[in-house]
Amino acid sequence: MQARFQAPWAKLPASLQSALEPILSANDFPAMLTAKQVETVKSISGLDDNALAFALLPLAAACALAPISHFMVGAIAQGSSGNLYFGANMEFSGVPLQQTIHAEQCAVTHAWLRGEASLVAITVNYTPCGHCRQFMNELNSGTDLHIHLPGRPAATLGHYLPDSFGPKDLDITTLLMDPVFHGYTVAETDALTQAALEGANRSHAPYSNAHSGIALEAADGTIYVGRYAENAAFNPSLPPLQAALILTNITGGDCAAIRRAVLIEGSNPALTQWDATLATLAALGCDDVKHMTFLPK
Repeated sequence: MQARFQAPWAKLPASLQSALEPILSANDFPAMLTAKQVETVKSISGLDDNALAFALLPLAAACALAPISHFMVGAIAQGSSGNLYFGANMEFSGVPLQQTIHAEQCAVTHAWLRGEASLVAITVNYTPCGHCRQFMNELNSGTDLHIHLPGRPAATLGHYLPDSFGPKDLDITTLLMDPVFHGYTVAETDALTQAALEGANRSHAPYSNAHSGIALEAADGTIYVGRYAENAAFNPSLPPLQAALILTNITGGDCAAIRRAVLIEGSNPALTQWDATLATLAALGCDDVKHMTFLPK
């Protein structure tokens, strides 16, 4: 079991410990439960979907990186597939706070990167801030997404974000988590560049069309891919680097052990991820960063 999970796991009820131990004991536990695992855990523990999500929050919060705030937030996203995805807030020392990742963003993006088609609910141990409510409003679940908070009845995103502004106001029909493939190509065939290209081809940028993706190579050779997730309100947009860092951290990798990165975007985009990516990776100790451009479709 990964060290970060040991303390919260020890505080769980015995029946839930027993149900989760075979899953959590793997050092490569991917910070998610498949629908089949969820059903098994519910059967052994006697918990229903909502109670299980609440019970998993301390494990999700244990994934938080909070060197600035020291405030640990956990989130569990429930996919329409029945899978559960962990999320946690992530901060980076020496990096502007705008590069921070909120727990809800983390859980949503984690599910998106795993290929989840849509979300039905998200459970959080603290009230979602306005930034996260707007970020979640980009989802194809829309304002019907259910939000579960401790000590409160479940409510929809529409309840927490009344009179919302979102993609429909801008006549956008392709929403976050809808399947997309933009069809860009690149001449280079190395694995890291091709992984970054895959991220760009599946990125969500309907407002700027500045699609972008990134691939990070860790010291152990593992490759983590991130995609840009744009938002109707612009500021809550999640850069591709943050998406890749989510996958790095949530699966037990070390964000400070990235040895090489490739960012790929268009040749004349309306906006570029390059400067922010370079600065953030430098703060994390990675200075081998390549900037590539994909070929037009």
